[in-house]
Formats: sequence, structure tokens, C-alpha cells
Amino acid sequence: MPHTVVDSPKTLALIHTVAGLIPIFDDLVACEFPGWVSFNMLDESLLRTTIRDGQLSLLTTRRLTGMVWSAVDAGATAIVVTCSSLGSAVDAIRPLCPIPLFRIDEGMANAAVNAGPRIGVLATLRTTLEPTSALIKGAAKRNGKEDSQLIPMLSEGAFEKLQAGDVAGHDAIVGQSLLDLCRKVDVIVLAQASMARALASVRNDLGETPVLTSPELGMAHLRACLSA
Repeated sequence: MPHTVVDSPKTLALIHTVAGLIPIFDDLVACEFPGWVSFNMLDESLLRTTIRDGQLSLLTTRRLTGMVWSAVDAGATAIVVTCSSLGSAVDAIRPLCPIPLFRIDEGMANAAVNAGPRIGVLATLRTTLEPTSALIKGAAKRNGKEDSQLIPMLSEGAFEKLQAGDVAGHDAIVGQSLLDLCRKVDVIVLAQASMARALASVRNDLGETPVLTSPELGMAHLRACLSA
């Protein structure tokens, strides 16, 4: 009796460092990748260690490499790392990865450099501010936007409020930073997906200044790359 060959659905693996973002990305996968299946991998200590050390260490890069290879062994068709603080580690791992491996903030960076020459980069963590700024500089060079000017800003104290469970306090600090930054730039990039919630309270006061976030733009970028 002949064997029937059944094509397995394509599989997207998502590597997270913040548990609260998983439902957001589950919805985005359903929207952007119909017919695909997905699975989530979570290790909060990767981000916590990076914050503690004040930089992305070789050990953390090695640990992320292990998660990437675990996703490959689990049958992933493609992988996305949703933590911007780990971006440079993703860049280091990518040449060795046998399947497509993405940073979640790549689509946002491309959109930012095409939105205007003065780009504000807002973060609540310095460990995210620096790699996001470096990513945007690289996107500007690739897109022929060498005249782009980055204006980074750190929302001091916001992340500590969030860690303490004071969501309203976190959002208030980020909201004020958005208002301060919008007067100086053509577009604002939120370096962390967790900051997007604060946008709602001040959006009407930002005028025409667009504010870009990584989850939606990142997943759309993945879809475009994988479709191509």
C-alpha cells in the first residue's frame, strides 16, 4: 500500500524574555502567519542577567544560542527573538543558524529611517537603548539615509516602577518622555514592546509625530522576508 505524504505546517519559534508579551505575539502570529503553527520559549533570566551586568555578556549569548538550537531541533521553520536587548547576540548567532533567524526590531528600524531624518529612540533600559540605536544606524546606512540623526532618550525610573508592579507609574514616566521627545524629532521609536501601552494616554498630544513599536512592524517584516 503506498505511503501518503502529508506536508507538515510551517512552524515559527518565538524566544521571549518577558512572559507578558506572549499573548500579544500569539495574536500577531495568528494574523500574520495563517496556516503556520508556533511555539513559545521563555527565559526571563536572559534579560535580568543583562540588566544586572549592564551589558550583553558572552555567557548570555551562549545561552541564547542554546535556545536557538533547541528551536531548530524542535522543527522550527524560522525563529524570532522578541527581546531587543539581545539583538547583538542574534546578529552573532545568525550566520551559524541553519534556518531564518530574526530580531523583532528589524522591521521597526527600517520604518524609522524612512519616516524622517530626526529619529528619537526611547527606552526604559540602557541595555536596550544602545543596541536599538545601533540597529537603526545600520538600517540608515543600508537604506541610503546616512543623514539620519538619532536622538536617544532614557525614561529614567520607568522600568523600576514596572518591576515593582506600578504599571501606572511606569506609563506616566514613559508618557512624559514621549511628550518631551516629540518636540525634537520626526519619528519616535519605542525600543521595548512593553512601552507601547503608555502611548494611549498621550497620543492625542503628540501631534503628527508617528510612534513606532516593534511587535507589529517586526512580525510584518518577518512575513515579508519569509514570503520572499
